[in-house]
Amino acid sequence: MNSDQENQFQAALISEISNLKTEILAVNQRLNMPVFRVPRLQFLRGMAFGLGSFLGATLVVSVLIYTLASINFIPIIGDWASQIAAQIQRN
Repeated sequence: MNSDQENQFQAALISEISNLKTEILAVNQRLNMPVFRVPRLQFLRGMAFGLGSFLGATLVVSVLIYTLASINFIPIIGDWASQIAAQIQRN
């Protein structure tokens, strides 16, 4: 390596170390959070995860049922999915 390449490598290394230091300080600030805030934060995180899981599962199941209901060339699956779709619409 020549001198120019070494200088570029050192500059990149210093930049990465600076970024790492910033991230470590951010993690330390999160770890030094007051004790009474941790359960509240975890509760909110759990609520968000639960809501996201529920909405995602609802979307996937509805798309799956709609897709299965539109399949008419497989009589058993098409009839079964149509019955499920009709039951959902009645409720």
